[in-house]
Amino acid sequence: MGMEIERRFLVADETWRACATGAQAIRQFYLVAAPDRTLRVRVVDGARAVLTLKAGAGLSRHEFEYPIPLEDAAALEPLRVGAVLLKTRHRVPLGALTVEIDVYEGALAGLVVAEIELAQEATAFETPAYLGAEITGDGRYSNAQLALSGAAPR
Repeated sequence: MGMEIERRFLVADETWRACATGAQAIRQFYLVAAPDRTLRVRVVDGARAVLTLKAGAGLSRHEFEYPIPLEDAAALEPLRVGAVLLKTRHRVPLGALTVEIDVYEGALAGLVVAEIELAQEATAFETPAYLGAEITGDGRYSNAQLALSGAAPR
């Protein structure tokens, strides 16, 4: 059974850009967006698609990912709930960890969120200055809620 342990933060400034090592264009949408589970389709760089089921809430959640054909992703998109999310994901090394920084586009332009996946909930890491307020567990900032509301929290 797959588990995701992740902490999320708003990004306070752009100093991370000098350390970024790569970026991907992401288009994602949800087929299910319930408080305790989501089923999403993500298309990365227009080249590959992944179907992801997440269940649970908080820092640790069950996560299952499966590659699917791009044609299937396109066929599933009209069945989505909420808006399609467009973002660019940047990778920034942080010691043995990687910070993934999502810069949103379209209606969510201006929202920048950082995610750090951990091996254990108690994994410690140095918090770089560009990480602002922690939003782990704040449902208003979940990608599913952003898709359903179509707007960033105020």
